[in-house]
Amino acid sequence: MRRILALSGWQVALGRPGPGDHIGVWGQSPRARRGEAVAARHGAPLVRIEDAFLRSLHPGREGEPPLGLLIDRSGMHFDARQPSDLETLLATHPLDDSALLARARAAMARMQAAHLSKYSATRTDLPPPEPGYVLVVDQTDGDASTLACGADRARFLEMLYYARAEHPGKRILLKTHPETTAGHRPGHYRDSDAQGPVTIHDGPQSPWTLLEGAVAVYTVSSQMGFEAILAGHRPRVFGTPFYAGWGLTEDQDPVQRRQRSLTRAQIFAAAMILYPVWYDPFRDRLCQLEDVLAALEAGARAWREDRAGWVASGMRLWKRPHLQGFFGHVRRLRFEDDVDRSRAIAARDGRRRMAWASKAQDDKAARVEDGFLRSRGLGAALVPPMSLVLDDLGIYYDPSRPSRLEQMIAQGGSLGRDQIERSEALISRIIRLELSKYNITGDLPDLPKGHRILVPGQVEDDASILRGSPELRRNADLLARARAENPKAVILYKPHPDVEAGLREGHVDRTELWADLVLNHAPIAPLLSQVSEIWTITSLTGFEGLLRGLRVTTLGVPFYAGWGLTRDLGVVPARRLSGPRPSLAALVHATLIAYPRYRDPVTGQPCPVEVILDRLESGAVPRSGPAIRALAKMQGLLSSHTHLWR
Repeated sequence: MRRILALSGWQVALGRPGPGDHIGVWGQSPRARRGEAVAARHGAPLVRIEDAFLRSLHPGREGEPPLGLLIDRSGMHFDARQPSDLETLLATHPLDDSALLARARAAMARMQAAHLSKYSATRTDLPPPEPGYVLVVDQTDGDASTLACGADRARFLEMLYYARAEHPGKRILLKTHPETTAGHRPGHYRDSDAQGPVTIHDGPQSPWTLLEGAVAVYTVSSQMGFEAILAGHRPRVFGTPFYAGWGLTEDQDPVQRRQRSLTRAQIFAAAMILYPVWYDPFRDRLCQLEDVLAALEAGARAWREDRAGWVASGMRLWKRPHLQGFFGHVRRLRFEDDVDRSRAIAARDGRRRMAWASKAQDDKAARVEDGFLRSRGLGAALVPPMSLVLDDLGIYYDPSRPSRLEQMIAQGGSLGRDQIERSEALISRIIRLELSKYNITGDLPDLPKGHRILVPGQVEDDASILRGSPELRRNADLLARARAENPKAVILYKPHPDVEAGLREGHVDRTELWADLVLNHAPIAPLLSQVSEIWTITSLTGFEGLLRGLRVTTLGVPFYAGWGLTRDLGVVPARRLSGPRPSLAALVHATLIAYPRYRDPVTGQPCPVEVILDRLESGAVPRSGPAIRALAKMQGLLSSHTHLWR
């Protein structure tokens, strides 16, 4: 909090206020009274500070810092006894800028799609209540926002009475506050209040899921009332929160000075874009709302996928610390290679199961693989990854069955304008920074003039070849086909880095039969700007070429084939050939934004893809160390000994 204030221009210090100083207090907490007394005694202005409306994954009482603050010099947003800076914004700001309102509409949709709220560690996998209920929102007893409007238990019981009277025969859900559910603070409702059609809902369900099934929403001053507006409701309000009085609520006690009518986008723009101070923990700077949304999307996804814990199998020893960092924040991973034992552990502990994709032995385990912006250096050289994919349907390189990535690409036509713009910005930055999967540096030789076709070699026993190209698996055959169909072109052959390093299979003898030049140890990203076409089996280089506008011919079936963006000579599954055709931006959104999980090597936290680009640009990336190499050697020795003993 001190850091956010400092970045906002506030110097926090103890002592008596001098000329020009303010007294800072936390909202209207009991301790704020001391600051108010000091301010009155010295004639110093007050500044009130509160958590922003998108705070964190967990409540502050669990020790997690906020991603934003509300810094108000006039009052407090939840106290209508005097106008706050937010109320002044809502009352006087034009709120008519089309770009601002477009940002607001996009952010509203993004919050709802990702189930983001003030506290975003909520579950989306639970079955929702049967739709058709009235949602009555509880709050913590003694909360400043309820005290500011004079609400107590009697007021909450009155609200429940109105909900029952105005919706006779309807089911009533009393939604508890997250801090009540976690046992931090009591709410206003008791078990004895849940009688007849009234039930208490104290689960960790996403507020957006509950709002979707509600026919009406009742609240005193909860932020969930604001989210109800964003979800399309017109909530019945029994307090005086900031969102009441602007034509979007039914107010039991109207605030007479609030006479303006606003749209949902306008109230969101003021409350979520203009009013808060947002903080980027990865770059240690103030930021826009969209950066906070990206951070919370990454964190909430990781929490939801990892909260039950994992049993992992098929993971080499050197990979395990990095897998623990990716998937073990909530509950540490258990590693167990015996499938029967992993099933037993998962059943006993309520864990999920994962396996390295090429080692998976059944269809019940989620498959793990390296991501597409992986590292600066080779995985085969034991360089740790900054991205991994976790697929609960299949795996992206296996076209014989649907994968989660394939599903995301197929749904790309439904992306919003902001998502397309984010993808386009990502493409531009990848090209500008000359980034690729492994980001190996080096110098390019002088290239022959003419129509240059790049043929990237692959690891011939790699799973992407074995699964994605059953008929053509040899680099020599790829080169021969490319030369046969392009007799006058300049063929440039780039061996796979793992093959060049002698770590994997795929060496080609007598490349001079087909290639004009062999580019050993050449960096792939700058090379892509020097060629016109790519011929590949299933290499990721084909996808990287699409980003740069190159013509790409595939002889196997990589994940990016079959969508109308490539010339495909392999047998593409029929399921990819129907339906709307995704744009390049939609393909990139699925492949680089929605599908992988990223881990920031600096903070160790789940992060959005843009942070990984920052780290690759700055050089703040993980590297292989002696301990990792020793682990890999140990596992290699154990594997060979096990083979001999058998």
